Amino acid sequence: MSVVGARPNFMKVAPIHRAFEKYAPEYEHHIVHTGQHYDAAMSDAFFQDLEMPNPSKFLGIGSGSHAEQTAKVMIAFEQTCLELKPDLVIVVGDVNSTIACALVAVKLGIKTVHVEAGLRSYDRSMPEEINRIATDSICDYWFTTEESGNRILKESGYPEDHIFFVGNTMIDSLHFAMPRAEQSQVREELGLKDKKYGLVTMHRPSNVDDPEQLKSLLEILAEISNDRAIVFPMHPRTSSKIHEYGFSDIIESGKQLIITEPKGYIDFLALMKDADFVLTDSGGIQEETTVLGIPCITARTTTERPVTIELGTNILIEPNPESIAKALHDIVHMPRKSGSIPPLWDGKAAERIAEILVTQCIKTQ
Repeated sequence: MSVVGARPNFMKVAPIHRAFEKYAPEYEHHIVHTGQHYDAAMSDAFFQDLEMPNPSKFLGIGSGSHAEQTAKVMIAFEQTCLELKPDLVIVVGDVNSTIACALVAVKLGIKTVHVEAGLRSYDRSMPEEINRIATDSICDYWFTTEESGNRILKESGYPEDHIFFVGNTMIDSLHFAMPRAEQSQVREELGLKDKKYGLVTMHRPSNVDDPEQLKSLLEILAEISNDRAIVFPMHPRTSSKIHEYGFSDIIESGKQLIITEPKGYIDFLALMKDADFVLTDSGGIQEETTVLGIPCITARTTTERPVTIELGTNILIEPNPESIAKALHDIVHMPRKSGSIPPLWDGKAAERIAEILVTQCIKTQ
């Protein structure tokens, strides 16, 4: 049974579900959607874009404080486990649903797997970092995406025969969706030309909750948009803060600053693959741009995905106005960093995961 809670989880679980179809009917794979992030239109679009089946269970948790959300997920997921009686629970990533469901499964004596294990930003002010550390500490098996994850888990004393370097299921979804992204008309709908625009995503509290930080960011984007188009599919959190702080006039001042609603996976992938560069504070986008060969500027103090910097196209900058402005200037006017694709990011990670689970993990129970 695999758990999805927020939209990035969908991209990680969809290929795992497809990989398990090879082993049906001997093995059934169920998807449980906690509803941690739930917008009907967006959630349905992601399920359709990734060709995922309807979840076996939708828990409908919704938003709330970290404690409230985690507690609600645990209560509902416990009932789901008691009803479906899974042999093994798979949690992915680092959202509240990840640690909540891992806690429930482990306490019920169900073998539990963490996909995307071992990643660390070493910034405990990020809720995701706490979720990563706590989830890894209680799971039974760990599937890693990059060498840093292998090293961290081994150095922390986790049993090496339960650590599996398999690659990145996010990249499996990218490969799967690329043919449809090639057919997307979103670029034409927005009047964009290939490699003539920048793509921006910003949603972390450190970048959008502080009014001065958000104002500076918007002013920089508005100024850059005088020279080239900037597309900003806006996270609901960011949009609400702009309205709360009265910054709409800054957006309107941007000559080519294009604000859109959040995009589904296919359309966002289409925008990303044809962008000149990406500015983000997301985790997964650092990985996707590395595979696509698109320059990526990550406005954060740390990254839990160091391979995107060591091998990929990602550049980490301090999330302050001066650093962001300089990075955007340099990406437009200076020679750019080239990158390569990390090992095993080949679109077959989920196949490895399913085979290992069936042959080594479930069989030994």
